[in-house]
Amino acid sequence: MNHEKRNLLIMLVCNFLVAASMTMVLPFISLYISTFGHFSDEYVQRWAGFIFGVTFVTAFLMSPIWGRIGDKYGFKPILIMNGVGIAASIFLMGFMDHVHGLFLLRMIMGIVTGFIPTSTALISKQTPKKEVGRTLGTLQMGTVSGTLFGPVIGGLMADSFGFQYTFVITSVSIVIATIVVIFGIVEKTPAPGEKKKIQPSRKDVIRMIAERRMLLSVMAIAFIIQVGLFSIQPLLALYVSELTTGGNTAFLSGLAFSATGFGNLLLTRKWGDLGDRIGYEKVLMILLVIAAILIVPQALVTALWQLVFLRFLFGMAIGGMLPCITAHIRMEAPLELQGEVLGYNQSFRFLGNVAGPVIGGIISAHLGISSVFYVTGSLFLFGFALLWWSMKQKESRFKELLDEMHSN
Repeated sequence: MNHEKRNLLIMLVCNFLVAASMTMVLPFISLYISTFGHFSDEYVQRWAGFIFGVTFVTAFLMSPIWGRIGDKYGFKPILIMNGVGIAASIFLMGFMDHVHGLFLLRMIMGIVTGFIPTSTALISKQTPKKEVGRTLGTLQMGTVSGTLFGPVIGGLMADSFGFQYTFVITSVSIVIATIVVIFGIVEKTPAPGEKKKIQPSRKDVIRMIAERRMLLSVMAIAFIIQVGLFSIQPLLALYVSELTTGGNTAFLSGLAFSATGFGNLLLTRKWGDLGDRIGYEKVLMILLVIAAILIVPQALVTALWQLVFLRFLFGMAIGGMLPCITAHIRMEAPLELQGEVLGYNQSFRFLGNVAGPVIGGIISAHLGISSVFYVTGSLFLFGFALLWWSMKQKESRFKELLDEMHSN
């Protein structure tokens, strides 16, 4: 096995562990806060929202910074630093006894969550352009499966071992993943005497991204995707309870949520492969229309099985979008700026993670839960129109802008 394939396999497993660790706290975060003292339900719910959301806020700010550092010094050191940081923060969460300490640790965890975008940049940079869609689709399977099974694993461990040991076991698994990165990942370094290209300033990189309509469009679509996923997620249990008369609402809502992830896993690699053959922008446009078509009927379902089935089909469409976006960036951004540009794309995604629940909550409060599906469908159609318009515009390639800056 060559080192490119070995790197992909290692990062597939490590991304699963990291994504799972980021989401394993979801099933019991409110219960864990309740153990800190005698608090009202409103207090627990408010702090649960703060503690969950702060990770994405700090990650939104840090992703481009980690990418820039990785472009300059290599991605493997960043993976190691982030792995150690995530493991340490999760370990300490198990020994907290007040909400402010837990909030601070989740904030620190957000600072070091550059692991997944850095792994994407590492694999993207070493992958030939003709195979990048399929390869990144394969890599995303680790992240998706971790996000899918993380809450389940976290809930089972909390019931079996208690909250403290759940955090400890999770941190140990991240340490193991970091050790595997240290001894298993082989990162290609510049040959001795090879001239190293001058790295543009952050201001120059932002300016070049702003001048690329297509690049801004795919990053905006990355934001829309996360809004589409997270706008309904906090409301799913309430929506499921409206469709069922029996108990087990938590289990059934988990089933509806997991259906999207399973659909995502099923076709994400295939969509990336199709993008390699016919173009990532074309596949992305097709998937945006399909997602809009599949999410609107979810507002009209009358039985739970209909919702689960539509969520599964919706997951199939969503699964191909992110690999196509990342592959487009791989084709567009010069190798020396891969990490930083992918970091900005990751920031758009984290922003969607924060904005999605807020948008969904506001819309459902005023217009009802069903309206969230209509609005999200409209956002996907807007993304399609934005991408179509961007493809019609003539503009300089990113590399041409970079060469012009170097010559000046």
